[in-house]
Amino acid sequence: MKRFHPMPSLLALLMAAALSAPLPALAGPGHDHGDAPPTPTGNGPSRQPDGSVFLPKPAQRQLGVRTFVAATGQHAKAFELAGTVVMDPNAGGKVQAVLAGRLEAGPKGLPGVGQAVRKGEVLAYVVPTAGAIERSNQLAQQAELRAARDLAARRVARLTELADTVPRKDIEAAESELHSLTQRLGAVGAGLATRDALVAPVSGVIASANAVAGQVVDAREQVFEVVDPSRLRIEALAYDTAQAHSVAGATLAVGGQRVPLRFLGAARSLHDQAQPLQFAGDSSALGALALGQPVRVFVQSTDKVDGVQVPAAALLRNPANQTIVWVKESPERFAPRVVTAVPLDGTSVAVTSGLQPGDRVATQGATLINQVR
Repeated sequence: MKRFHPMPSLLALLMAAALSAPLPALAGPGHDHGDAPPTPTGNGPSRQPDGSVFLPKPAQRQLGVRTFVAATGQHAKAFELAGTVVMDPNAGGKVQAVLAGRLEAGPKGLPGVGQAVRKGEVLAYVVPTAGAIERSNQLAQQAELRAARDLAARRVARLTELADTVPRKDIEAAESELHSLTQRLGAVGAGLATRDALVAPVSGVIASANAVAGQVVDAREQVFEVVDPSRLRIEALAYDTAQAHSVAGATLAVGGQRVPLRFLGAARSLHDQAQPLQFAGDSSALGALALGQPVRVFVQSTDKVDGVQVPAAALLRNPANQTIVWVKESPERFAPRVVTAVPLDGTSVAVTSGLQPGDRVATQGATLINQVR
């Protein structure tokens, strides 16, 4: 009896089904249809679809990110004024020429900018210069006085020899005339050869120097300016006169340093349609500034405002040009918050809206977080 084997027939059916099934279409590199799975980005910083930033702990340490817990409080309202560094009138001065003439170096030469000087030290000399006609007149007057003095001296000698027969009053009159002519001759001679000494009015350093050997200067022309760098002042201009009546304190922003200032007083006359306000501060901080340097003065008023005090460096701008801060919502996630803020001093601001007590605000490295894409 012949046996039946079904395996070859089943194998033929499977092969026919495989050949009739459609094959998957494979695209070349760069020609996918958008259904490919996303490429893994690793564990690096990345901007999330909702605008937040994923920042792993190693990246936070590398960027130097620091945060602090927000807490509300009352702070003095502040307004910013444009100021200028000025000298203390009791610790600075100008050296001006009294006469028109030619400059000559002093005993130690002409001082340069930044050189320390002491009060009363001779900085330079001014040799008066006169025209040819004026100088000729002075020489002629000197010759006349010299001749008159010689005649007066001989007359006194003759009268002295005849003292027994000549009244004493005639001898005294002749001696007085001789003394007068001698003094006049000395004054004319001193006017031709004298020089005016320019001395330092205070002890300090040379702030500005406009002196060159042989330079011709006019009367009242400023040659040197001396200032004591440890006693500088700040002059701010307030265009609202009401601000001068509500000054509770002031600070000056010098780089990243906050320098407290003392309010000295307000002027009672306007300068360029503004009221000048005078401030004094710590000598070590103000000594690094230059005379006439523009600065920003933050004046605290007596009014108060509720808000969260944060460093000014924590405020940034988003693509819509809104003011934002970065809040740490989880150990590795930072979210932007749109806020409104008012200045307090040169280094901090008061956030009046957009933050809640307990929020952790990025104070250092916020600029780098804002750049993550």
